[in-house]
Amino acid sequence: MANVRPTTCLGACEQANAIVIQPFTEGRKAGGRPVWLGLVNDVEASRGITAWVEADGPGLAEAPDILGL
Repeated sequence: MANVRPTTCLGACEQANAIVIQPFTEGRKAGGRPVWLGLVNDVEASRGITAWVEADGPGLAEAPDILGL
């Protein structure tokens, strides 16, 4: 489960689409921190990010390889 909050700009408008993924309480307890992603304009990257969030995201699930690009 995740909250999605659309916004016009996160202060890095030149890197649109920008996304911030905040870990759930359990993820923060496990050392997860918010992750800022910029230039997310690729369908495969979006799918990888979605799968990561569905797997509980930062702190609890390993980030997808596509984010290493």
